[in-house]
Amino acid sequence: MAIEITVPELGESVLEATVSRWLKKEGDFVDVGDVLVELETDKVNLEVGAKGSGVLQKIAASEGADVKVGDVLGTIDEKAVEQKAETEKAEQVASPAGGRTAQKTESEVAETKQSEPQTKREEASGRNGQELEREAAQISPVAARLARDKNVDISKITGTGSEGRVTKADVESYLQGQETAQGIEKQLPAERERSVQSVTVTPSDRQEERTRMSRRRRTIAQRLLEASQTTAMLTTFNEIDMSAVMDIRKRHGEEFQKRNGIKLGFMSFFVKASISALKAFPQVNAQIDGEEIVFKHYFDIGMAIGSSEGLVVPVIRDADKLSFAEIEQEIKDFVEKTEQGKLSVDDLRGGTFTITNGGVFGSLLSTPILNPPQVGILGLHKIEERPIALNGQVVIRPMMYVALSYDHRIVDGREAVQFLVHIKQVIEDPAWMLVGG
Repeated sequence: MAIEITVPELGESVLEATVSRWLKKEGDFVDVGDVLVELETDKVNLEVGAKGSGVLQKIAASEGADVKVGDVLGTIDEKAVEQKAETEKAEQVASPAGGRTAQKTESEVAETKQSEPQTKREEASGRNGQELEREAAQISPVAARLARDKNVDISKITGTGSEGRVTKADVESYLQGQETAQGIEKQLPAERERSVQSVTVTPSDRQEERTRMSRRRRTIAQRLLEASQTTAMLTTFNEIDMSAVMDIRKRHGEEFQKRNGIKLGFMSFFVKASISALKAFPQVNAQIDGEEIVFKHYFDIGMAIGSSEGLVVPVIRDADKLSFAEIEQEIKDFVEKTEQGKLSVDDLRGGTFTITNGGVFGSLLSTPILNPPQVGILGLHKIEERPIALNGQVVIRPMMYVALSYDHRIVDGREAVQFLVHIKQVIEDPAWMLVGG
C-alpha cells in the first residue's frame, strides 16, 4: 500500500508553501515520524513527517517547487517493509548455521553496546558536561541538524547570531567556502595561477549571481507593494527626549534584573506608551472592512524583528495586561525563536498595531510601511545626543526621532500628530503611565 505525503494545513490565511529541502531521498527506508521534507511559508518553516514506515518510493515535488495545502509531495511504499522482513526471515531459515549466526549476531550486538559508552567517553575526554551544554546553546537546532548531516565541526564556524550563536546561514556559508576551497585545490598549479591573475589583472571582469527569492521574501515584497497601493499612507514625525527613561533604567535597572531575571529595555516603555496613545485615539487601533470601520478594544502589539530570511512581526497578545518584565520577556523569547527558526503561525497571527525599531541598526530617521490591515505603525530610531533649546538655554540631550505611518482613510492628520505628541509626553514624563492609564 502506498502512503501519500501531502502538504498539511499551514495556518490561518496561509495557502501556499515552497519545498525548501528534502531530508530523505528516493529509495530510503523511513519510520513513522521521521522528518521527510521542510516547507517554507511566508511566515514560518514547517517539517513534514512520515505517517507510516516504508520506502520513500517517489518524490513528486522537488526542492524549490511551490505547493498548496493538500498537494502530494511524494509517496511511501509500505509493502517494501514487509518484503524486507520476509527476505531476512528466508535468509535465516536457508542458512545451515542459522543458529550459530544468530548467536554470533547477538554477541556482536552486545560487544557493540559495551563499546559504545567507552567510545563516547573517549570522544568526550577533556570535555565535561558543562562544555557540551555550552556548545549546544551556541548553535540553533536547525543549524545543528544541518551540521550533523554534512559532518561539519561546529568549533570551526564563527557564529553571527545573538551572542555568537551559530545559525543555519553560518553553516551554509562555511560549506560554500569549503566547496570553493576544494575546487581551487583540484586545479593544476598553472591553472590556479592563471585564475588568480585573471581576477587581479582584469578590473573590468564583473560577476553576477542569480538566486531564487525565498517564499518569505516574495511575500514580503508583495505585501509591501500592496500596502503602498491599497492604503492612503502618510507619515508624521516628532522627537523625544529620552533622558527620563534612561535615568530610570540607570537607577532601577540592576534591581529590575535581579527581581525579574531580565534587563529593563526601552521597548517596554514604548509598548506601554503606545497602548496609552491607542486608548486616547482608538481609530489608530482599528481597521477597515469594506465600508465599515472595526474598532479593536484589545491591544495586540506586533514587534517587527529582522532576520536573515526576512522581516517577521510576532505579536504580544493583550499587551495592556502585561507588566514591564512580562513585555521584555515576550520580546526576548520572540528574538530567540526568530534566530532558531521556531516561530509558530500563532506567534505571527493578527496584531492591531506594530512597532518597529530601526535604531538597533543605526537608523536616524525612516518612514515605516504599514502592516495591513493595521492602520498604524510606530517607527523608533537611534538615540543621539543633540543640542536643544530648553528653558531659554541650549543643552545637550539624548534625542530620538519617532515616526508614525498611518492610513489617512480613517486616521486624520490631527489625530496622527496628537498620537505622537501623546507618546512623547508619556516617554518624557513616565509618571503619565500611572496617572494617564
